[in-house]
Amino acid sequence: MSKSVLIIGGSSQIAQAIAKQSHDQGARVSIISRQPAPSTSAYIWQQDALQSEDSCQHSVEEALQQLPDTVFICNGVLHDAAAMPEKTIRQLNSEQLAQRLHTNVIIPAQYLRALFRYLTRTPQVKVLVLSAKVGSITDNQLGGWYSYRMSKAALNMLVKNFSLEVRRLNPSACIVSVHPGTTDTPLSEPFQSNLPQGQLQTAEQTAQRLLKVRDELTLEVSGSLLNWDGSILPF
Repeated sequence: MSKSVLIIGGSSQIAQAIAKQSHDQGARVSIISRQPAPSTSAYIWQQDALQSEDSCQHSVEEALQQLPDTVFICNGVLHDAAAMPEKTIRQLNSEQLAQRLHTNVIIPAQYLRALFRYLTRTPQVKVLVLSAKVGSITDNQLGGWYSYRMSKAALNMLVKNFSLEVRRLNPSACIVSVHPGTTDTPLSEPFQSNLPQGQLQTAEQTAQRLLKVRDELTLEVSGSLLNWDGSILPF
């Protein structure tokens, strides 16, 4: 159970479900998002429309006044109006690749950098970075989705590297990347038709799973890529 939760990239359906369930459990909830706070929001909301290094630092410093013991980083893009995931390298576009790397790796890296000092000084703090199983190099048996796979593989390395550096200064911190499972959101919508029955989860079910993973984290798994059930996935 957490007393204070910080959610970065808080406008997604999964992030909003984590926020609601955390709030319902009695935690203070702080959100950093590109989107402005809804007028009905029950959470402490920091808008970071620029997502530059300076704006990340400012937003994080404001949010850390709530002394979070759990941080979720939920930034990520699989597809957008401009491009779908590549089925072949012939579809690989340098601009699209750069955009995926920026959203899926650079932005989380900026936030982790801004959090570094706090994480090295806060006992038993937990950080969960939403990643994807398709970022596992070992698990990849299908190919395709070049930009997304590469960016998520890089994100997993970022989390591993970061966890090792934080551990030297704060051995009680636990930092992991997590595959949330296939969730019924706009991100997965174009790819839901071929899913086995029962695999697709609601955002609320995914949030419940992620909070359970958070509650059951141990220091031994810090730096790992975890599945939605808490098991360790290969890099």
